[in-house]
Amino acid sequence: MNSRQRRGVILLLLSVLCAFGAFAGVLSVISDVNSKVGPEVTAYQLKSDVAPYTALNSGQFEKIAMPKRWLSENAVTDLREVEGKIAVTELRGGSLLQSDMMVRKPELRAGEQEIAIMIDAATGVAGKITPGATVNIYATFAGEQQQENAEPAQSKVIVSNAKVLEVGKLTALNPSGDDRRTQMTEAVPITFALNTLDTQRIAYAESFAEHVRLALVAPGSDGTIRPGDRTYTLDKDK
Repeated sequence: MNSRQRRGVILLLLSVLCAFGAFAGVLSVISDVNSKVGPEVTAYQLKSDVAPYTALNSGQFEKIAMPKRWLSENAVTDLREVEGKIAVTELRGGSLLQSDMMVRKPELRAGEQEIAIMIDAATGVAGKITPGATVNIYATFAGEQQQENAEPAQSKVIVSNAKVLEVGKLTALNPSGDDRRTQMTEAVPITFALNTLDTQRIAYAESFAEHVRLALVAPGSDGTIRPGDRTYTLDKDK
């Protein structure tokens, strides 16, 4: 073997060693990445925006895979968790689904029934009433000024501690006719769970009252009104 051949063999061996070194380096990088990233798990993200208080279903989400160590503790990994749930706020498309984005939809109890009315967005605690909230429902009635000994204008607590089941979308109104809706430009349909008597009360107020307003009751407090405080007239302050 002459000197040229020896140099060729040495270069070939060096090339092989360099190749092994590069391969070992790649394996080391892969191992390091795997140790930092860890195994992948299933998660779900929104396909598009979801409006607040909208009922959730599996069709609104797409399945993705991501490293388990990057997943937050409240991330949803089982899509069955959305069954019977509603969005608590507006959900953005592409967002990772998490358990604090949704709550269970309120349900009727024995003896209750649903009733929905349109509430003026300007006077109905717009944006603050959510499913599961408790409210007191007030109605104002015009007095009969044309009659002797007529009743004065009154404000009445129609229903106390009413449970909100659903809050609909803000709706622009184009009303016609001579009723209180002619003064409403935007309204929100709100569904309540009430017993039969309270359902009749709210239906009466919705039909005949000048205005119907909601007062949000603080969580954990009792919004029950004493019988003597359920009706207010201006002469009470004299």
